[in-house]
Amino acid sequence: MMATKRIRQFSLLLAALLLAVAAGPAPAVAAVAPVDRVVVFKSRRLMQLLRGNEVIRSYRIALGRHPVGPKDRSGDCRTPEGCYLLDRRNSASAYHRSIHISYPNALDRAAARSKGVSPGGDVMIHGLPKGFEDLADRHFVRNWTKGCIAVSNAEIDEIWQLVPDGTPIDIHP
Repeated sequence: MMATKRIRQFSLLLAALLLAVAAGPAPAVAAVAPVDRVVVFKSRRLMQLLRGNEVIRSYRIALGRHPVGPKDRSGDCRTPEGCYLLDRRNSASAYHRSIHISYPNALDRAAARSKGVSPGGDVMIHGLPKGFEDLADRHFVRNWTKGCIAVSNAEIDEIWQLVPDGTPIDIHP
């Protein structure tokens, strides 16, 4: 009796597999179209990806350790404020992937020059440092970067797919 039941289960499984093969490959999942703008609200620790005026994705973020005010010099641990571009990416980053923000722009360089300081650079959107992946669900509780915008590794993977190089990023106080 037990053997008959197993044969019936095997026959049903085999029939299902044959039907699936006969039907051909499953249709591809439609790719999500890229976004055309990224907006960051530092005071809300929120980053949004937009297509037109529609918010496609939102992320809770961590910022530089001193988040209030715009970045104005190297080493101030502040996240810039203003309009920039996401201009290049690094898959071999010390963090899980990074996308470069075009800080400093001409205004940032002029402001730093007037103060006699370096404006700094290498500001990125990135995932978590290697070995800290288990903090994904709470990385945003504290601002911990040196001025970058941090998201979880799964989120940077998604952002990597949705945000092409050259996308504008507006960073608000």
